[in-house]
Amino acid sequence: GPEAVFARHRRLGAGVREAVAAWGLGLCARHPRWYSDTVTAVLMPPRANAAQVIDAAFRRYNLSLGTGLGQLAGRVFRIGHLGDLNELMLLGALGGVEMALADAGVRIKPGSGVAAAQQYWRDADAAPKRKAGRAGRAFAGYPAALGASRATAAWSRRSPLAAARK
Repeated sequence: GPEAVFARHRRLGAGVREAVAAWGLGLCARHPRWYSDTVTAVLMPPRANAAQVIDAAFRRYNLSLGTGLGQLAGRVFRIGHLGDLNELMLLGALGGVEMALADAGVRIKPGSGVAAAQQYWRDADAAPKRKAGRAGRAFAGYPAALGASRATAAWSRRSPLAAARK
C-alpha cells in the first residue's frame, strides 16, 4: 500500500544522501528535517558549475538531472528518487552522476558514491524482497520449470537444440 511506497522513497533518498556524503559534497537541505524523500539537491563545490554536470550527464550518459532554481542556479543539481524506481536503477544513475562530476572537473573518487549507496541499502534492508524459486532448475534446460506446457517440453526434447546440448 501507500506506506510501503513512502518507505521505499525514504530508503532510496537516504541511499542517495549517503552517496553525496561519500563524494564529499554537501546537500542544499542543511538539516535532516528538511531532507526530501523525492529529490536530493546537491551543492557544488566553490568555482564548480552545476550546469556543466547536468550537461555532461545528459549529453554523454543520457541521464537527466534537475537544475537549481533561482538563486541556486549553477550551484545545485538535483537527483530525483520518486516513482517507479528501485535501488539498481538509482545505482546506475549515481554512476552516471559520478562520471558527469568527473567530466566537469569535480574531484571525487570514482565509485565512492555508488559503494556508499550500495552499503546503505544492503544494511538498511537485508531481507530478500521476493521468495526465491527452485534454484537452478530454470537454467538446467528444464522448460517445465519455466511453466511450459507438456507439449512444449516434449518439443524441446526433440528439437535440434536439445540434440546439440547432448
